Amino acid sequence: MTPATGTSNAANPTEVQWSPDSLPPFPAIALKALNLMSGTDSSLLQLCNLIRSDPGFSTAVLRIANSPLVAFSKNVTSVLQASMLLGFRRLKSVVITVGLKAYLQNSATPLMQSCWRHSVACAMIAERSAKWSSFDKDFAYTAGILHDLGRVALATVMPQAYARVVERGADHAQDLLQSERELCGIDHCQAGGALVTAWNLPEAFVEITSRHHDPGMPALGAASLVRPSCMLADALGFNVVPCRSPRSYPEIRAEFSEPARSRFSVDAQELVSEIANEIKVIESV
Repeated sequence: MTPATGTSNAANPTEVQWSPDSLPPFPAIALKALNLMSGTDSSLLQLCNLIRSDPGFSTAVLRIANSPLVAFSKNVTSVLQASMLLGFRRLKSVVITVGLKAYLQNSATPLMQSCWRHSVACAMIAERSAKWSSFDKDFAYTAGILHDLGRVALATVMPQAYARVVERGADHAQDLLQSERELCGIDHCQAGGALVTAWNLPEAFVEITSRHHDPGMPALGAASLVRPSCMLADALGFNVVPCRSPRSYPEIRAEFSEPARSRFSVDAQELVSEIANEIKVIESV
């Protein structure tokens, strides 16, 4: 099991050490939605009632339901109506997205904005790829949103140390993880796995958060899309840490299996524009 705490940070001994307990709590509604991940549509009313109990979440869900992202043919005027139209799986994805957005707004720094945009870009790429590959696109989206939870945690608990990780840059993923261990005492994959366990989230997210940079991660279902989606988000400019030896868009696109590979636009800028526009809609909620 990955460690729950890191070693002391010699570069900045006054900064707080990593610990899941030192993080502000993730929105309870989003955690509940995650714990309902294995539920069925019979849980829809339960989740709907949970959303209705929070004015902020109710407003955000209604605004997304009425946005171009969803494009319903009529105005959605209640959370119950939004829930029925979106369906259980899509509603969970919306709630988790709103939850992460609310969580990061408590520390609205350029670093947190980069973390947010990378996570959403990864989620959107994974969702597209899952849809084209006949996988569960809603699970793929949620996996993409949460894959970098450990990085969000490190940037929250020790922002100065993580700023140095960003400043140092990296040649590749393993180089980044090494820098994090040196400067933060723990890497974001270890932190993500520990955090998912501490928050009692579904077991599937332990693998996703702790092994999304591992080329040996079992390639099964929607979870297999997270690693290439993360790399593609970086290549498209939705990165957090600068890569000194970036891989090209065609090279990373080739890592997706058919038919997803052929469905991604040949023009990288076209995909960048699509994702940037969708992120803009979510950020306006």
